[in-house]
Amino acid sequence: MHYLLIYDTAPDYLERRGEFRDAHLALAWQAVERGELLLGGATGNPPDGALLLFEADSPDVPAAFAKLDPYVLNGIVTGWQVKAWNTVVGAQASTPVRPAAGVAGAAR
Repeated sequence: MHYLLIYDTAPDYLERRGEFRDAHLALAWQAVERGELLLGGATGNPPDGALLLFEADSPDVPAAFAKLDPYVLNGIVTGWQVKAWNTVVGAQASTPVRPAAGVAGAAR
């Protein structure tokens, strides 16, 4: 199953993240090496939040990540939530769904 870890960031996120960025990135790359974290990064320009895409058996995996994240622990991330994401289209979809045979535009 895919899960999105959704971060809300503090207004001074850009000014404060440098102090904690290496520790945050180390935690993230460890999750990548375990096969849990697929993608992650800030959203917006300038950044106003972040999304991290996890593949796991339980929402506890991304929740555990957030609880250890230096950005969360130091108030740079002001709120977070985990949402299950039922991915149905794409090479890495957790539950692929194809159109019925004979449907106009269906892949052959």
